[in-house]
Amino acid sequence: MTNTFSPPIQVGLASYGMSGTVFHAPLLTCNSGFKLHKIVERHHNRSAQRYPEAEIVKSFDALLQDDALELIIVNTPNTLHLTMAKSALEAGKHVVLEKPFTITSHEAETLIATAKAHNRVLSVFQNRRWDGDFLTIQKIVTEKLLGQVVEYEAHFDRFRNYIEANTWKEEAGPGSGILYNLGSHMIDQALVLFGTPEAITGETGIQRPGGQVDDYYHLTLHYPQLRVTLKSSYLVREAGPRYILHGTEGSFLKYGIDPQEAALKAGLLPTTPNWGTEKEEDYGRLNTQINGLHVQGTVETIPGNYSFYYQNIYEAIREEKPLAVKPEESMLGIRIIEAAMQSQVEKRTIVL
Repeated sequence: MTNTFSPPIQVGLASYGMSGTVFHAPLLTCNSGFKLHKIVERHHNRSAQRYPEAEIVKSFDALLQDDALELIIVNTPNTLHLTMAKSALEAGKHVVLEKPFTITSHEAETLIATAKAHNRVLSVFQNRRWDGDFLTIQKIVTEKLLGQVVEYEAHFDRFRNYIEANTWKEEAGPGSGILYNLGSHMIDQALVLFGTPEAITGETGIQRPGGQVDDYYHLTLHYPQLRVTLKSSYLVREAGPRYILHGTEGSFLKYGIDPQEAALKAGLLPTTPNWGTEKEEDYGRLNTQINGLHVQGTVETIPGNYSFYYQNIYEAIREEKPLAVKPEESMLGIRIIEAAMQSQVEKRTIVL
């Protein structure tokens, strides 16, 4: 996959929390084009057991001051994204930002301008573009197997009826709450499928007793001949379909969730045989008409693979190939989050 004649990209990981442990470190070390050189752990040395070749440092400045580092992964709390990514770009480093990109679209504009000024690669870790169910839906939509799609509904629901302790994600503040956390993924997928909507209607709220941050949203993205609904809640014990698509020729329904995150949490790697392959009982159901023939049955899910994200980052840095996840796309996602929050406050639809 990588160019064996190029030296591996030296990487600094800004945090070894959930995203660093589950996603970034395993995916980076599975690709021979990268070398995990330094990991910031301010209070622990947990990464030493799994990645003894990486040096543990106690500050983000240690990454900035290392001339050997080419790429820094900024996977810290959302309020630090702007300052850390900007300082990394100004230090001449390429940057991958954990989603959400930034808290405001103005901050996103600032980072995009800084990356261009220093000729550095800047991208957001929108890994769920490589979920198997989304890859399958993308192919169904692209090949018009439902005719013209008129309705798209997506859910990212969980059941957690308590407030998780000791996490900034449950504390009130800029960039916290479920819309920034899970909404970033769902909005990104909708934009990939359908492009920029004309307007946004947003409803957000706190459903769990004692909650400080939004744990529910219901977004409607308005297009000329299409309605997109994105919903998420922490109080869904009995899950319905994850995706519902209706078109002029048929429908597609999909239950279940991509297995990659669970596999990574279990310590498995994308090098595992049959990686990203779903169980047959989770395949989506298609009922449509194609070339005059009625087609009804299950559709085998395309295997997902988050490794494709970092392979593209390697190619963008070493071979100057186009980014799969462009920062301008993620900035539009933040604009939609802002519009949804404005819609909630003003109780009206916001035209983009």
